[in-house]
Amino acid sequence: MSFERFVSFRYLRAKRRQKFISLISLISVLGVAVGVMALIVVLSVYTGFTEGLRDQIIGINAHILVQQFGGEIDRPALLRQDVEQIKGVTAATPYIYAQALITSGGGQSSGIAVRGLDPASAGRVISLETKMISGSLADLNGQQDMPGIVLGKEMAAQLRVQQGGKIRLISPNGPLTPMGVLPKVQTCVVSGIFATGMYEYDSTMGFVNLDTARRLAGIEGEGVHGLEVRVADIDKANLTAAAIRERLGQTYSVRDWMQLNQNLFAALKLEKIGIFIALDLIILVASLNIISALVMVVMEKNKDIAILKSMGAKTGSIMRIFFYQGAVIGLGGTALGVTLGLSICALLKRYKIIELPSNVYPMSTMPVKVVPIDVTVIAVSAILITLAATLYPSWKASRIRPAEALSYE
Repeated sequence: MSFERFVSFRYLRAKRRQKFISLISLISVLGVAVGVMALIVVLSVYTGFTEGLRDQIIGINAHILVQQFGGEIDRPALLRQDVEQIKGVTAATPYIYAQALITSGGGQSSGIAVRGLDPASAGRVISLETKMISGSLADLNGQQDMPGIVLGKEMAAQLRVQQGGKIRLISPNGPLTPMGVLPKVQTCVVSGIFATGMYEYDSTMGFVNLDTARRLAGIEGEGVHGLEVRVADIDKANLTAAAIRERLGQTYSVRDWMQLNQNLFAALKLEKIGIFIALDLIILVASLNIISALVMVVMEKNKDIAILKSMGAKTGSIMRIFFYQGAVIGLGGTALGVTLGLSICALLKRYKIIELPSNVYPMSTMPVKVVPIDVTVIAVSAILITLAATLYPSWKASRIRPAEALSYE
């Protein structure tokens, strides 16, 4: 052990009259530990919540949307085969989007976003089947010349209908007459009910087959509005979208889930940065305790420092003595905080201690996901802040002049 480290560790082991300084040092360690622990737990919960929200949004939506500029896609089967050959694409399915007014036999009515899909291939692209409370996508073809519709849980409750009940869809995309536009009316049977956990989807969305959607949207032949595409790695959806765009050419619009929800996830990312900065202030406060503790040690060891310098200790050696002392406090607090933070995250993830109201949040328990890069950034930032806090006391100690310090001894 070097001379500077030996003296530094001796100063950390306080004597009886220096118990107060040791108490401040202990408080500094605990302050750093609490700050690091809070950062790890909060950011892990926030990351888990963000990914849970992302999974809910992407669950009934595709990873990539492919549309044609200027109108519908006339031959979706050929385009689908072409897209599915691209590396990174696992499946594709056609879709049609329409808006309508939905009414039930009890007189209740509401606006609805109607999505037409292919029951045979949609299950490989979107996870709607896993969200079904009753019924299945295969029932969308209906029975006895009456097509089926799958409604969200909140929409079904608002209309007071259950599986097997009948509803009426009224679309404004009808023929033009001298009296105005004649709306199209389609009667459907409720073939299933789904629940995503997100009120915006469960209260405004319904799914029908492609033929029913074409009648409502006024599309002739086999035309569709676009293709929904599922990719193997959602984090690389932008790269797959670029490959699709290059393959199809400039006549097609290709947007991945990041572009479709960029405002929401940009806001969540900004909030995460804000939380990191706010909780970093806890570590900054703890670093002020380190400064005060080291300054008090310098004042207490004024005579000892003067003697060391008289014996030949250089200015750099004196600085390193107190730098090592502050580093031990900072590193100890950071290590303790990382250990406590990871332990709490492991407990929350394993035992599901905190439950969330299902009617408010899209998940039932507190989500936790520990990201190694986040933990690394937290630990490094805590170490840098605490090491920076040791610079002034170390410099102050190195400026002590032996003649002045020992003049009254």
